Amino acid sequence: MPRTSAGLLLFRHRPTGLQFLLAHPGGPFWKNKDHGVWTIPKGEANPGEDLLAAAQREFAEEIGSSPTGDFLPLNPITQKSGKIVHAWAIEGDLDTTNIQSNICSIEWPPKSGKQIEIPEIDRAEFFDLPTARLKINPAQTALLDDLISKLDL
Repeated sequence: MPRTSAGLLLFRHRPTGLQFLLAHPGGPFWKNKDHGVWTIPKGEANPGEDLLAAAQREFAEEIGSSPTGDFLPLNPITQKSGKIVHAWAIEGDLDTTNIQSNICSIEWPPKSGKQIEIPEIDRAEFFDLPTARLKINPAQTALLDDLISKLDL
C-alpha cells in the first residue's frame, strides 16, 4: 500500500502575481540541494486520521503556524517514490524569517550508526510561479497548476 502524505499550499497575491510558500528540507543531505527539492509543507498521515487535519498538523509542525480560512482541495498527486500526496491550498501570509520547524533524528553519516538531530525544514520562502516551478519537487508542480486552474487565473 503506498504511503500517504497530506499538506498545505499557502499562497498570496502580489502585484507581480501569485507567490507560493515552499519549504526546504533540513539536514546535511539536503544542505547544498536546491532545484527540485523544495516541497509544500506536508507529512505522513496517521492511520485513520482525517487528511485535512493531518495537513494542518504537518504545516504547524514544520512551519510553526496554523493558517485558517477556506481550504481549497487540490487533486492528489503521486510522487516518484509512489507516495500519494493530498493537498489543500489556502490564501495567507507569514513571516518566513520566523519559521519554527520540529526536530527529527537521522543517522548521519549514512550507515555510521550515529544519530544527529536536524530541523525537518531548514527554511521556507515565497516564490513566484516560474521560480516555484524550478524549486519544487517535480511531481508537485501539478499542485501549482491545479491551484491556478481552480483560481481561474
